[in-house]
Amino acid sequence: MSEATELLDLYDRAPLLELGRLADAERQKRHGDGVVTYIVDRNINYTNVCVADCKFCAFYRRPRHHEGYVLSFEEIGRKIDEAKAIGAVQILMQGGHNPYIPFDWYLDLLQYIKQHHPIHVHGFSPSEVEFFSKRFRMSVGGVIDELKTAGLDSIPGGGGEILVDRVRRKVAKKKSMTDAWLGVMAEAHRRGMKTSATMMYGIGETHADRIEHLLRLKRQQRETGGFTAFICWPLQPEHSEMADTPKTDAITYLRTLAIARIALDNFPNLQSSWVTMGMKIGQVALRFGANDFGSVMMEENVVSAAGTTYRTTVAEMEELIRGAGFTPVRRRQDYSYIREAA
Repeated sequence: MSEATELLDLYDRAPLLELGRLADAERQKRHGDGVVTYIVDRNINYTNVCVADCKFCAFYRRPRHHEGYVLSFEEIGRKIDEAKAIGAVQILMQGGHNPYIPFDWYLDLLQYIKQHHPIHVHGFSPSEVEFFSKRFRMSVGGVIDELKTAGLDSIPGGGGEILVDRVRRKVAKKKSMTDAWLGVMAEAHRRGMKTSATMMYGIGETHADRIEHLLRLKRQQRETGGFTAFICWPLQPEHSEMADTPKTDAITYLRTLAIARIALDNFPNLQSSWVTMGMKIGQVALRFGANDFGSVMMEENVVSAAGTTYRTTVAEMEELIRGAGFTPVRRRQDYSYIREAA
């Protein structure tokens, strides 16, 4: 029986608590110290103007839409300072595929941040990097080199959705396909940059597609080794073109998280997605394979545009982690501990 067949059988047939027990055992192998990490950061969406037209996105605005924006460097700097004031150690910076921003703007922005508001910049998802590559007629490696030189520290796993081209063509046909998404990550890893990986499910894929997604990530990690963590969450369809798509439930989330922890045996960390699932399921996720509680996330715009608006504080996050039976420890992007803040 192939690995894909075994995983699919387990995903479909194992009782929920048995699946959770197996995933929790995998977590304990890697994180047996009873620690659950979290990070303090801010999600800064530098623009919402986008021509990708993803059917599942309620955040983007087409060019010339009256609600479209591009933040000024000064606005971004102010947001960084507000985040640093509450202990933020990084910003997550992503935007749309905006055809009106020149490449030098991104380089100047990174240099401005590093000079005036120094902080770890976790930014520009693979789909943005590929968009830059096509828009500015540069190689993907060349784009990453320039961004890294200007001050980019790591790349988030946004735009992963389901890494199966048949699915991607249905919901995001203008965005990078599977090989291109993984190719950006490979180029980043070869340059010593760390990245995260994601999966957004519930967009019309099969269970076998979800397993294929996990195994593509596992193979990529085996080759280049630069993924620090995996995060999954369900489609939030409200206010998007997929508003009529039925939402998946909490049990589906826990099963998906658990099978990911079992499948991704070369990924060091799995993150709980309380941002989409709420605090209680976020807590339960810590017994279904997750060892990280994600971000306090001072600002979040994309998921909240679909009507999901969970928020938290450092004190509440630490209380929730303790309530689940773990010791909370604040971390950096590379998952190293910030012991004095715990």
